Formats: sequence, structure tokens, C-alpha cells
Amino acid sequence: MALFEGEDLACRRGEALVLEGVSFALDPGDALWLEGPNGSGKSSLLRLMAGLLRPESGVLRWDGAAIAVDREAHRARLRHLGHLDAVKAQLSVTENLSFWAEYWGIAGDVVAPALARLGIGHLAGSPGRQLSAGQRRRLGLARLALGSAALWLLDEPAAALDTDGTALLAALISDCRARGGIVVYSSHETLPVERPHRLRLAPFTS
Repeated sequence: MALFEGEDLACRRGEALVLEGVSFALDPGDALWLEGPNGSGKSSLLRLMAGLLRPESGVLRWDGAAIAVDREAHRARLRHLGHLDAVKAQLSVTENLSFWAEYWGIAGDVVAPALARLGIGHLAGSPGRQLSAGQRRRLGLARLALGSAALWLLDEPAAALDTDGTALLAALISDCRARGGIVVYSSHETLPVERPHRLRLAPFTS
């Protein structure tokens, strides 16, 4: 039995089905690459996995139990980064990241090391509105460096990153997997992630 699995999932957004018949099974240390063009349901599948959407049919399980049984426990074990960076323009880089550390109940001196890990420690006092797209993305990814979590769900995490930033992202993913974490990510391009499982989605037509 896999640690994290989805069985025959379907998802409806409004009146339209965007996913149907999707299944996967992942063990500790696995990575899953969601492939497919815009409109193929990658973001919807990640939101299903995060418990933010309810499947039209099918079931998601963690360690054999449906995640719907205890959604709070499931949310506590994951980090979900959407395609938007969620950077508050009026807050400094440090304040932005400190918000997430507090939200997740992560104590200790974790913010400065996380910023350094993503190569943006020198921007600690800068307001979010002054950041470039690539810097905003690095700040979003710095949330992953705040502490370990069992499941990462990443929607186009390499968007706006340069080559160095992509390498930092790959290193974060590698570290998470080495700790036994599971990483699911969507990407239009191949990322330097070692031996991911692949799930290709196609635009759904009824």
C-alpha cells in the first residue's frame, strides 16, 4: 500500500469536468511530475491533493485513510505552493516569510537561514513591491526551507527562475525526498529532479 494515493479521481470546476479517471500511488521519497498543457487540470489536481477541492468522484488516501476523514491533519502535513507567490507588497521580505513561519507554528531562528538558502538574504529588509519576478518566486520557495513537511505540492515552482534558482529548487526537492518526503510538482519544462514518476494530463473533453 502506497503512502499517498489517488484512485479514479474526477474533478469538476463549475459545470465542467476538468479531470476524470486519474490515479497515482506514491511512497516516501517519491516525486511526481504533472505534465500537460494549460487547461489540462494540473492545478486542479494539486488542489484536490491539498484538500482544497473535493473530488467529483474517486478518493485520496494518506497511509490508507481517506484525507477527507481528517482534513486538518492532512493540511498540517503538507506545503502547497500555488502558481502565485502570495507576496505582500507592503511587507518586507523578512516579514513575508515570518508570517508563514508563524502560520505553520514553526519556532526558532528559521527565517534568515531560509532566505540565505534561496540566495535572497541580502533582500531581507526590502519591501515585497520592490522584488523582481524571480526574487518573488525565490521568496515563495523559501517557505519550503522553513522546516520539513511530509508532502510538497508545487504548482509551476520554476516559473520566473533563472538557472541558479532552478538549481536551488532542485536541491530543495532532493533534500525533502531524502528525508522521506513526497513531492508533487507541475511544470511545462523538464526540471533537474532525479527519476520522478510522470503523470501526463490532457485537456478533458466530454
